[in-house]
Amino acid sequence: MTKVLVMLHKQDGQSWDEFQRYWREEHGPIAARIPGLRKYIQNHATDRGNVPYAVAELYFDSPEALQAALASPEGKAALGDLGNFVDGERTGMAVVDEVRIV
Repeated sequence: MTKVLVMLHKQDGQSWDEFQRYWREEHGPIAARIPGLRKYIQNHATDRGNVPYAVAELYFDSPEALQAALASPEGKAALGDLGNFVDGERTGMAVVDEVRIV
């Protein structure tokens, strides 16, 4: 399983509530249509004063499935939509290996 973490930062001037609403109600359904996406979790920060404001977890079968997903029209739409609610300069993505300790 290939796991992607996206550390999301809201745009300056955007309210916390609007950021959360847009991510949940607008972006979430767009991202959910990405082909090969096995699991998608939105982690909304509970402390509004700290960054990142949110962390997304996306799961794919393999690195190749991830690359195909991002290259698809649905993947491109999801990536393109990020500009509608996140600060692209501070938002980052990492492909990680999950190591369970407990």
